[in-house]
Amino acid sequence: MEGPVLTRELLITYRLHLRTEEHAPGTIEKYLRDPRTLSLWLEERRLTKELAAEWKAHLLSAGYMPVTINSMLAALNGLCRFLGLDWRIRYLKIQHRMFRDQSRELNRPEYDRLVEAARGSGKERLALLMEAICATGVRVSEVKYLSVEAAQRGRAEISLKGKIRVILLAGKLCRKLLKYAKKQKITSGAIFRTRSGKYLSRRQIWGEMKQLCKTAGVSPEKVYPHNLRHLFARTFYHACKDIARLADVLGHSSIETTRIYLLTTGDEQLRQLDRLGLVS
Repeated sequence: MEGPVLTRELLITYRLHLRTEEHAPGTIEKYLRDPRTLSLWLEERRLTKELAAEWKAHLLSAGYMPVTINSMLAALNGLCRFLGLDWRIRYLKIQHRMFRDQSRELNRPEYDRLVEAARGSGKERLALLMEAICATGVRVSEVKYLSVEAAQRGRAEISLKGKIRVILLAGKLCRKLLKYAKKQKITSGAIFRTRSGKYLSRRQIWGEMKQLCKTAGVSPEKVYPHNLRHLFARTFYHACKDIARLADVLGHSSIETTRIYLLTTGDEQLRQLDRLGLVS
């Protein structure tokens, strides 16, 4: 079945559809970015399964990582569903990773240095924001639910993709959030806002964190909001050893997703192998 030309107007209509599906803003941008890339590659040709398969091969030959390609194919398949096309492009088969890339993993000392660098630079909001994400495990798109009311109750109710979950807030974090809100004269609603009162965007938080890298002495590859969520997940699991509970806290529908957060590094796995004592 032949599809349409991926025009600008069609993608605008798709954006409106994604909004009605209540996807997060970051997800919407992702689902649109890859179809735009495909549209440029198609050069006004109609979308067909054959051309989509050629695009997949093109991405492979261009050196894209398999995980990235599958992510782009997921966006394409989502568009195909919207268009009512009766075909999908198969994902690349990737063996589950046995360990995570240590060069991209943010550890506790590095996190502490980032927070200290933010405070030392007078960026009180950023320092507290990083602590709030790392102490709760919320997604950057969920920061808006860290409100004055939530800090007063000691729990935040987070709504995402039609699902609602409640997370507990540590007493020390609540006190710091309320102290900051009082200083900023915020009496209700989201605590982390711009000067104009808008929610902080993913891009703004990402950009502010990147500015700390040199002062904190942390590789830029490790410094992005989602890595704070990963650090929370590892720390929480080491404390309670309950992956099902962690999945609930993180808002994961599948424990397999949570498992990815808990992969050990290659160095850790080598130490574990050495401790087996199977080589005389």
